[in-house]
Amino acid sequence: MEHIIKYFPGLDEEQKARFAKLGELYPEWNEKINVISRKDIDNLYVNHILHSLGIVKFVTFEPGTRVIDFGTGGGFPGIPLAIFYPEVTFHLVDRIGKKLKVAQDIVDNLGLKNVTIQHGDIKEVKGKYDFVVSRAVMDLNDMVPLVRRLLAREMKNAVPNGIICLKGGDLDDELRKFPEVLTCDLKLYFEEPFFETKKVIYLPV
Repeated sequence: MEHIIKYFPGLDEEQKARFAKLGELYPEWNEKINVISRKDIDNLYVNHILHSLGIVKFVTFEPGTRVIDFGTGGGFPGIPLAIFYPEVTFHLVDRIGKKLKVAQDIVDNLGLKNVTIQHGDIKEVKGKYDFVVSRAVMDLNDMVPLVRRLLAREMKNAVPNGIICLKGGDLDDELRKFPEVLTCDLKLYFEEPFFETKKVIYLPV
């Protein structure tokens, strides 16, 4: 929890309480359903929660922004972002029902009214969103055709609507087809070794 306070000192008391609660809920659930690697659960705050909040360092979502979290799993990055942005709506989608069960329970426990959850394929999703976010779900070349239709035309934010992905490692081959992509190195904002190769990838669509 101290890592969240360190990098986001302006959180209000409700946000702090919700982030603290994540440190209880995820380990409890992980004993029943493996939503986070067993060896990685001790790194929940840095490797999962803070990593999810890396998107905040790239873009500030305005109130009323609509975000879809594609392949959310147990709720990353959607749930940490929903805590940070209580006036932004988040729609969490995944094909794995047992992981969404965890996400739904955590959303309910936290009382997050700005989150909805859908079990199923991304092709079944209806509606329009300002941004699609994801965390190491799939290659951008495969992802873009699946989500492009979900992006609204009208803009609410300083950054044009598009896809925002959290990724790591060598991305040169993956991004070669997308000259318009912007990358943000998270090591510029977070000093922990985990972030040495982690990036926010933004593709306006």
